[in-house]
Order: sequence, then C-alpha cells, then structure tokens
Amino acid sequence: MAQINMQLVKELRERTQAGLNDCKSALSEAEGDMDKAVEIILKKGLAKSAKRAGAVAAEGLVLTRIASDKKSAVIVEVNIQTDFAARNEDFLAFAGKVAEAATHAKNGADLLLEPMPGGTGSIEDNRAALVGRLGENITVRRWQRLSLDGAGLVTSYVHLGGKIAVILALRGETQGAVDKSAEFAEGAAMQVAAMAPPFLKVSDVPEAERLAQASIFEAQLIEEGKIPEAKRAQVVDGKVQKWAKEICLLEQPSVIDPKVTVEQQQEAASKAAGGKVEITGFVRFERGEGIELPQGLDFAAEVAKMAQG
Repeated sequence: MAQINMQLVKELRERTQAGLNDCKSALSEAEGDMDKAVEIILKKGLAKSAKRAGAVAAEGLVLTRIASDKKSAVIVEVNIQTDFAARNEDFLAFAGKVAEAATHAKNGADLLLEPMPGGTGSIEDNRAALVGRLGENITVRRWQRLSLDGAGLVTSYVHLGGKIAVILALRGETQGAVDKSAEFAEGAAMQVAAMAPPFLKVSDVPEAERLAQASIFEAQLIEEGKIPEAKRAQVVDGKVQKWAKEICLLEQPSVIDPKVTVEQQQEAASKAAGGKVEITGFVRFERGEGIELPQGLDFAAEVAKMAQG
C-alpha cells in the first residue's frame, strides 16, 4: 500500500476542495494515485468544485487587439504580483505594448523575443527593466490569435477591466450579412465571458470526456442507490446529454434572453441579415486561471486541529 503523506493530501484538497478526511480516504483507496483519487472524490460527490490546483487568480490583466479589417484579433495575458502594481501606469503601458507586439507576431511566437513597439530592445529587455523599477515580478504568460478569411469578422469583449477577455469569430455567406450581425457576435462574446463554455457545439465534445463523465454519473447513482440497475444506463445517458449541452456555447440559454439558446439567436441573426452567419470559434482567457499560489494557513490549521483531536 502506498504511503499517503500530507503533501499528497494537500494537493488533492486544492484540486477538489473536499474535506481532509475524505481526501485521505480517497488517496488510500487509490493507493496514492492522484488522478484516481480525484475521480473517487468526484464519483462520491464529495468535491465542492472540480477546479484544479492553483485556480486562484494572479494579478495583472488580459487584453485584446482587433485588426483594422476585423479579420483577426489577438488575446494576451500579462501578470504581476499585486493588484496595486497592476494599476500602475507603467505596467499598463507595458501590457498594451505586449498586445501590440502580438498583432505583428507569427502564430506561436515567444512574445518576449519580439521587438518592443515604439521603443528599443525586446519585450524581455523592457520587462526586466520594469521589474527592477516596480520591484515585482512580471510575466508575459500567454497569447493567441483568432483569424478568418473571406466574409466574416472577429470581435472581442473584455470584462471587469481585464479580468476576463474573449475573442470570437463570426463567418457568413456575405460580408453584408456579417456586418449586420455584429451585435449578435458581441453578445455571443459576452456569453462566453460569463458562462465559460469550453466547446462551441455538442459534436466538439471529445468522446473520452463523455465516457469519463458517464462513469462519474454512474458511480454517483450507485452511491445514491435510488435508481434501479435496469434503468441506470438510460438515466446516465440523459445526464450526459444534459451536461454536454451545458458546456457548449450554441446550446446554452442566452444570458441576454434566457428564453432562447445562442444557436436560436444565431438563426434569428441570419434571418435578419438576409444570409447565414455562424460562430466558428472563440478564445477565452481569465486572468490568473491555473496559476498556483502559495497555500494559506487554512490547511495547516486544519491539520493541527486533527492532530489535537
């Protein structure tokens, strides 16, 4: 049997937010396998959330830049240590220059190696100098471009001063139809920011994820013991279908008008524009998502309490 140390328990708690004893039991049952332990927690319905370790947001901001022809856009995340420094004018100016550099960079390029727009040296040279002036670490964490050819446009939406940003591409039969549907595209980008769908449509959901979710639902039903075995497969299938719709943009109820789905809004926009338009893709960045931060005192306090009693 694998030895279960408190570091493993700590990691599992960060990933699932389950209780300390539940984490210890799950790790023992999984013989120290972290992924299996997470699955056990989920199947038993013990996780308060399925967030990954370090999902607490770091500071900084997410920016977008749209090309003048609206056929492409970039989204960039630049981080700094504190909220106070994130509001510093020099930091904001630097982040803006990074986004400008991204508009000229090749897909997949390391922005740190790109020349500083309107300045001297590279982005990295200027980052290092700014770190020295502000006394806080700064990272150019990630960036991505979304573009299309032919009739279409790329729009963006930035929420809460740079905490969340989205770029979204809309393609159409004619440029006229696309231009008339710009408001729909903007609303859809807002939807992505608010609801964080990982996929555009149900057919995009990987089969492996469907099977994994089905396994979790089945284990939960067994744990509850309320559904007869003969009906369990049907119930699981229904739950998976409902889950798949909830995580796909086109299937979600609109945040603007909950009576209709985003796909129904898309159909209405096509009819109003006199030509078919459709969302072809989107990118959503949330500031600091997935960045691991130091564990606070809560975990240590909980361990001390257990040791005492």
